Amino acid sequence: MNHRGAPMRNATLYRLILLTPLTPVLACAPESDVPVVGLQAMSFANSEWSEPVLLDAPVNSRCQDQTPTMSKDELSLYFLSDRPGGFGNLVSTTGCMDNFDLWVAQRSSTDGAWETAVNLGPTINTTRNEAGPALSPDGHLLFFSSDRATTGILHDIYLAHRADPKDDLGWGPPRPLGPDVNTTLHEAGPFYSQSAEDGSANLYFYRGSDNGATTDIYYAPVTRDGETRGPAVLVSELSYPGRPDGFVTVRADGKEILFNSGRPLTPGGANAFDIWVATRPSTHDAWSAPVNLGPPVNTTFAEFQPDLSHDGRTLLFIAGVARGGLGGFDIWMSTRTVNGKEEP
Repeated sequence: MNHRGAPMRNATLYRLILLTPLTPVLACAPESDVPVVGLQAMSFANSEWSEPVLLDAPVNSRCQDQTPTMSKDELSLYFLSDRPGGFGNLVSTTGCMDNFDLWVAQRSSTDGAWETAVNLGPTINTTRNEAGPALSPDGHLLFFSSDRATTGILHDIYLAHRADPKDDLGWGPPRPLGPDVNTTLHEAGPFYSQSAEDGSANLYFYRGSDNGATTDIYYAPVTRDGETRGPAVLVSELSYPGRPDGFVTVRADGKEILFNSGRPLTPGGANAFDIWVATRPSTHDAWSAPVNLGPPVNTTFAEFQPDLSHDGRTLLFIAGVARGGLGGFDIWMSTRTVNGKEEP
């Protein structure tokens, strides 16, 4: 199973691949066989996703650009990249780095253009791999995964704080989360979810073996400061036996969850590398059976690493160059619509 879905080019890229649960499959069942999420399953009544668009440069590059996440105000976009300017070594044959760092792009308004992305710097990034950034709604916490202190390709999840939620380069030194989250297995793809009902918070992530053949989604209760309050719990209703699941994003009201999965599109059918969705009536209920998000977001190519904006109206995800793009894996965007109009 490829953990970032990138074509293997060297050992370092293989480490990136093992960050992304799911092996990209470039052919899958016909669209008519894809169980598309029904409108009744969406918490936003009568809503659907628009045709995705590729984010232009300077966000995307000819290198790998993945694991996007936006700040609550949608003015900062965090993601990983192996573009030139990182803390590893430049590979002459590709023009990209041999490791993956976290980067941030900013814009002055939600309808403005993204400015040139900036490396988060040596406080956050290392010569190893950093991936899967996730921000708390208040902007004071940054979760991400890294293999800086592990053997081989395994990742642990780290937490950094900043005093000023508008200072994207003001992060303090990160520290690994404790044994409630990190184990001898591979933990990555963090997502901080804060309940709109009672203010409680959970950290979602995925855990699996080093070969990535099977990964499952977990959550651990955390404080508003990101400290764990108990051991991680398997989200069993989202798991598919023997398949990789991961990269969760939860709508702010806690009633809708999207994730990528390598489960079959139909029982016993061909594998897919798609985005799936589940819902629930309240944050105290179990999730519904996951449903494939369907077209236009999912295609016969690979789509994964979803990220919902805080208002639930914008979906970021990544797809390979086969779908069209600047090179490697790129970041795409879709907006939630109702009868052709953006969700109010």
